[in-house]
Amino acid sequence: MHLKRQNTPKSWPIYRKGTKYVIRPHFNLKKGVPILVLLRDMLKIAENRKEVKKALHNKYILLNNRVVKDEKNSVLLFDKITIVPSKKHYELTFSKFGKFEIAEIKENESNQKIIKIINKKILKGKKKQLNLSDGRNSLSDLECNVNDSVILDLKQNKITKCLPLKEKVNVIVFAGKHTGKTGIINKIDREKKMAELDINKSKVNVLIKQMMVIN
Repeated sequence: MHLKRQNTPKSWPIYRKGTKYVIRPHFNLKKGVPILVLLRDMLKIAENRKEVKKALHNKYILLNNRVVKDEKNSVLLFDKITIVPSKKHYELTFSKFGKFEIAEIKENESNQKIIKIINKKILKGKKKQLNLSDGRNSLSDLECNVNDSVILDLKQNKITKCLPLKEKVNVIVFAGKHTGKTGIINKIDREKKMAELDINKSKVNVLIKQMMVIN
């Protein structure tokens, strides 16, 4: 089932005028963009869907170090994309206007990803399972809490570091009217589940669920 162009999320960097329908991703409609949109409309390394499908068939495109097989796969915030023939690496992030944009990165940066913890479970044997914002579940011995972020080693599929939600850390806002803005936490009101951010010398209140610690 396709998606009407006028109904696409505002975060997608596509023209609002054009063909009536655009591709609908398999999942995470509002949290990312389909690989087809990324390759054709953002990176502009393919002219149409046929060229994208050919590149995927030839295993030219890696998403988080894994071969992409379907043009409807979603690319999420801070996902890493590798173009095998050109040996170029990219990261999906936000522009200051709240739209997804693609940034070229170095090869060593393509091996790790920042992800937010959205849930935490204790399994048998007192093992800790962290449920992450991109759909992953990961076992970890690190002391991490819900709403913290983690750095995931994509090659080993292992969490290497926890980035705690606390005052004076840097965050990015990924939802709401301040989407795309980065700032520093001044104070946290855990009862109201909000934080006061310093964004461009202005104080802004943002829901904790709409932000992610980035360092």
